[in-house]
Amino acid sequence: MATATSIRPGFHHFDPREYQWPIYEAFDAGIRRFCEVWHRRSGKDKTFWNLLIREAATGPVGNYWYVFPAYTQARKAVWEAIDKDGFRVRDHAPREALVGRPNESEMSLDFTSGSTLQLIGSDNVDALVGSNPRGIVFSEYALQSPAVWQFLSPILIENGGWAAFNFTPRGANHAQDLYEMALSNPAWHATLLTVDDTGALDADQLAEARATSSEEVFRQEYYCDFEAGNEGSYYGRLLAAAKDDGRVGRVPVDPGLPVHTAWDIGVGDSTAIWFFQVVGRERRYVDYYESSGEGLPFYVRVLQQRGYVYGRHYAPHDIEVREFSSGVSRLETARKLGVRFEVVKQHTLEDGIEGVRQALPLSWFDAEKCKDGIAAMRAYHKAFDDKRQTWRDKPEHDWSSHGADAFRCGVMGFREHVKREAKPPAVPWYAQPSGVRR
Repeated sequence: MATATSIRPGFHHFDPREYQWPIYEAFDAGIRRFCEVWHRRSGKDKTFWNLLIREAATGPVGNYWYVFPAYTQARKAVWEAIDKDGFRVRDHAPREALVGRPNESEMSLDFTSGSTLQLIGSDNVDALVGSNPRGIVFSEYALQSPAVWQFLSPILIENGGWAAFNFTPRGANHAQDLYEMALSNPAWHATLLTVDDTGALDADQLAEARATSSEEVFRQEYYCDFEAGNEGSYYGRLLAAAKDDGRVGRVPVDPGLPVHTAWDIGVGDSTAIWFFQVVGRERRYVDYYESSGEGLPFYVRVLQQRGYVYGRHYAPHDIEVREFSSGVSRLETARKLGVRFEVVKQHTLEDGIEGVRQALPLSWFDAEKCKDGIAAMRAYHKAFDDKRQTWRDKPEHDWSSHGADAFRCGVMGFREHVKREAKPPAVPWYAQPSGVRR
């Protein structure tokens, strides 16, 4: 076991456990990328929170971020959290290292070194872009959008900054992909620690955890089982089957067929678009696009820049809602911009999810162009009840919802189209059999 003298000082009211020390040792050895898959209640947030404090106090001057899936989660898990000894987690930063008092509204600390440390929610990606962080920790990365790292990694590469990802598995998703990449990359430090590896919980605590959750959840939370997490995923197993069957790969656009689009249109939120072609019973998803903070004219330009020959454009029913500011619906706005949407009838969420499940075995995906959309579909999951340690019967509304909702819109819209096409045309009165004419 390492000792405190083997690394630079900086810990305050924190005595790392044996399995936590290798993080600091690897950091001091020059590692600047970390992917740590640790079980629930292993102290992973305390480990990395104290690393951030140490670097903000004694390392290179800069902005340091601790990023949670949601802003509210950051406040609850760290800013307002109190450990079992009655010590406030944020007070691991010693008073003498700080300038003034903590900023309550921004959840930030200013250090005498000139650095700042701030808690952030990745649910507002736009607020992160344009800043210049020196070090970032992504907590519960399995529940965060991979787009956040795509936005921020170029900044860290440019300024020589560092990044750490810690999480407990939530199915076979982008976080598992990151972990598997990190395992084979010598520039990364990667570990997977179960309760057997850490000994952080005694027998009674482990028995209570097992008694109050399903076996699937227990294996996910305490044995870091990526496959067990598929219990809460709506489409995880079906997408895994698509990959195993070779239906995720290179799917070129057939120039002889129209490209249809399926939308989830956000208001002050993300807008997601799937691009697909239909060949017999197959759907071939050739492209995906998602962005936020833009109006319909922006997304119409995205369609034009793709250069596809378009067929039908499917949009959810709420596109017909008129906006208070203009009194004009987005359906009318789109029509003026040259896009005529087919409005998908309102359906129950359960019917839509079942429709997607039936469509996925007949679907092909371009692995590169649809990468972000596939990640959203894999991550789309039931809400998790932390108190009861079980899945709820409704989806979690997070970053993955937009891509999943757009996909569902396309599935249900195309189903309506097929039903209309299959309906026999009305027989005019003069062609009706004798005895039924009017």
